[in-house]
Amino acid sequence: MTSVFTALFSHAAAPSPWLDHAPVREELFGIERLEQHACTLAAAQAVSTRPPRVLSLHRRLNDNAKVLLAAYRASAAELANGRGVVPAAEWLLDNYHLVEEQIREIRDDLPPGYYRQLPKLAAGPFAGYPRVLGLAWAFIAHTDSHFDPEILQRYLVAYQQVQPLTIGELWAVAITLRIVLIENLRRLADQISAGRSARDDADALASRLLSKGATHTLADKELSERARAPLGESFAAQLAKRLRDHDPLTTPALGWLEERLHAQGSSIDEVVQHAQQRQGASNLTVRNIITSMRLISAIDWALLFENVSLVDARLATGSDFAAMDFATRNQYRSAIEQLARGSTCTELDVAEQALLAAQQAHASHADEHDPRLSDPGYHLIAEGRLALEQRIGFRPTLRLRINRGHLHLGMPGYVGAIVGLASLLLGVVLYCLASQGVTAGWLLALGVLGFLPASEVATALINRAVSANFGAMGLPGLELIDGVPSNLRTLIAVPTLLGSEADLLEQIERLEVHHLSGHSGDLSFALLTDGLDATQEHCPEDDALLQVASAAIGELNLRYGPGIAGSRFLLLHRRRQFNPSENVWMGWERKRGKLHELNRLLRGAEDTSFVPVPGLSQRIPDDVRYVITLDADTRLPRDAALRLIGKMAHPLNRPRFDQ
Repeated sequence: MTSVFTALFSHAAAPSPWLDHAPVREELFGIERLEQHACTLAAAQAVSTRPPRVLSLHRRLNDNAKVLLAAYRASAAELANGRGVVPAAEWLLDNYHLVEEQIREIRDDLPPGYYRQLPKLAAGPFAGYPRVLGLAWAFIAHTDSHFDPEILQRYLVAYQQVQPLTIGELWAVAITLRIVLIENLRRLADQISAGRSARDDADALASRLLSKGATHTLADKELSERARAPLGESFAAQLAKRLRDHDPLTTPALGWLEERLHAQGSSIDEVVQHAQQRQGASNLTVRNIITSMRLISAIDWALLFENVSLVDARLATGSDFAAMDFATRNQYRSAIEQLARGSTCTELDVAEQALLAAQQAHASHADEHDPRLSDPGYHLIAEGRLALEQRIGFRPTLRLRINRGHLHLGMPGYVGAIVGLASLLLGVVLYCLASQGVTAGWLLALGVLGFLPASEVATALINRAVSANFGAMGLPGLELIDGVPSNLRTLIAVPTLLGSEADLLEQIERLEVHHLSGHSGDLSFALLTDGLDATQEHCPEDDALLQVASAAIGELNLRYGPGIAGSRFLLLHRRRQFNPSENVWMGWERKRGKLHELNRLLRGAEDTSFVPVPGLSQRIPDDVRYVITLDADTRLPRDAALRLIGKMAHPLNRPRFDQ
């Protein structure tokens, strides 16, 4: 059976979805039926390059916010007056703060520029609105506003088997689900308000009919006035509730009510039952809406997005895209979005072309061993971008052309812009003065004196323009989700001096803190020590300090166990050497020499000034790829080492050695 909702898309002209006041609720589908419906919907939703003008979603959202606020205040007033409210209104009262939060998030996450880029529907009830809105509306309607991430994921996957969604649309799923939930809650709030008004009207009529001073003539007049319009279910059910315990002979209104309902093809029992069913359904839907709002705010949308993104799946199949961190994957996706918007290619086509360019570059430069060329990012965000643009027929926007022109000019263009703007500002001022009769001599003097302040103003304006148009771009990196692999083995080194025992123990304690801040994978930690400058090569206090440090390092190795390729914690101490220029015994070249000798030691040199530490058995790891140097007072944030290594290990950032 084809859903009524899907069938609506086959009509080119359809009424606005906002004219219908019924709750967003259709036949409840199971997961398999929902997947079938997604495929049918994908085939029915045609996208237009020139969509009709419609009421903005932002204006509808603002209208919904006003209605919900009014409903909240009305329900709160009912409680304040000692009157009860229906369960659905209680849900709104208890969770209105959550509703306000969702409305704020929609406004923040759906700026006008982003909204304009979303593909719009050509026909159907949502003609002119984003395709993803119709997709979300169908999901909410056929699940009775019950949100389940796994069901949504299968629904999106099924839809994309027929029609791929763009990257922007997939990110907008969360926003549009919130929009539809707010719309549904508004319709239910209208229903609650209408029901409250009808019940109040029925209570007022019943009170007048049952009052002590009421006469049959007055009752007949009241009831005859009601005969002009059909009775609503809420009104009839409430009136029946108030009159049911009274004698029909003394209270003829009950008979009148039965006759009116019979004329409408119903009965008192039926309207009471229907009113209770509708109230129960409204309560269930409002509960689902509130629960779904909480869950939508709690889940990891980035993970759901990447699980359903066809672009991500294609890049992961043809490259190491899945091994990169989220910021890098997002950089690649943003580049694909931009290239697709400026060409006739789809986003999947752009991804395919980037992978093809990487494969061809790798094949044609196999002898160069350059890992950058075989990464799609080289063609999306690095030097290969222009060649890829030509390949797909990309047409850069005017703003992009201007920005690239400025970047091409570099520092001369920057200085030239400042001088040009300063000259323009100064010229305007001098022209105004000349028009007031200032002589040429004074104008020349003012021009010379005024150029410096004019250049200061011009520099501030140019800097502001540059910062607004040229944002910083983070370096791509690998995620290293399982920790530092052995092929990226890293040593974290902390150079220090053998000062006091307290300082030495504090440095070893910080070494342990560094380990705990990111101990995942093949990481080792070394304390590089030199003796203080002295008049002789060996000082008596050196042995005591080294003994304390040796014991502390040995305890750390016992506590945390060995590393993958050697000792996890190392104490590397250098002997003093005589410096004739300073006439003192000291560690060779101090900190710079210490790091230089450490690199030589890790590469296998045996002629460094590092000496064995008495009482400490340690093994220096082989094949160390990276060394991260920390000052003695540096604090290493959690997983910072992992992120640094991931940046250095990305193909676009690996150093290339000239033969």
